[in-house]
Amino acid sequence: MSAELGELGGNGGGTIHLVVLSGLSGAGKTVALRTLEDFDFYCVDNLPAALMPALVSAVSLGGHRRIAVGVDVRNRSEDLNQLPQVLAELAGTGVDYQLIFLDSRDDVLSKRFSDTRRRHPLSADGLPLHDAIALERKLLRPLAAIADRVIDSSELNVHQLRRLIATELGMSGGALSLLFESFAYRRGLPTDADFVFDARVLPNPHWDPALRPLSGKDAAIRDWLQAKPEVRRFLDQLTGFLDEWLPRFEADNRSYVTICIGCSGGRHRSVYLAERLAEHFRGTREQVLTFHRELE
Repeated sequence: MSAELGELGGNGGGTIHLVVLSGLSGAGKTVALRTLEDFDFYCVDNLPAALMPALVSAVSLGGHRRIAVGVDVRNRSEDLNQLPQVLAELAGTGVDYQLIFLDSRDDVLSKRFSDTRRRHPLSADGLPLHDAIALERKLLRPLAAIADRVIDSSELNVHQLRRLIATELGMSGGALSLLFESFAYRRGLPTDADFVFDARVLPNPHWDPALRPLSGKDAAIRDWLQAKPEVRRFLDQLTGFLDEWLPRFEADNRSYVTICIGCSGGRHRSVYLAERLAEHFRGTREQVLTFHRELE
């Protein structure tokens, strides 16, 4: 395997950074993968561990230096047992890897499955949920034991977990990272916002029946809002404010700033503005995230 991979970590394009995400179903692995994808990681979920070296080789040849792979109980047990050896061989080729294990309390996992009405991957053949969680914990215990970092998401909401993953894994070089988050006021303010801006004063495409089912990511909504002078003025003033003040946060050694934009339903105006702001700042910054609370 090592001969097939060669010296991946030093093949002229810089070190390859591999994040392997594992953990219990419902603990937040999908959220973590999506967050890393926003930070330009090449992400693959549910990859058999034995295929990881071939994936790293192929993806790195395509120019990607940051790769994230989800490995969980859907793997065959023999594949899970191979993972320590696979990671050791990758390290021997110069790949810089981290194994991150996402955990949560059994009662929290049970509630999450109940709230979302999802089936546990081990609940086939009528296995009760609590037994499926116990079996999964047993099967994944060897991975938790060798993890570089175990994250307990029991007390974290989706937004807090995204921030943690972005802060610990997504950012590079100490540059200021930005999260633009849209939300609906009727569901409450985000708990970890640094700035909050209210877009409810702007024209609302919700009242057009043809536009109502769409979101601020759709071209029809973008065109409708961009045609409104007050929307353009709001966006220009907001962009100017952030252009002036974000460097002050950076000078104060801040590493992460969350800018939240709210509207009535969290689907149209706030999403549009968050996306447009992210587009603007991606022109000058590498680490820009968007998160749309009501669209998740």
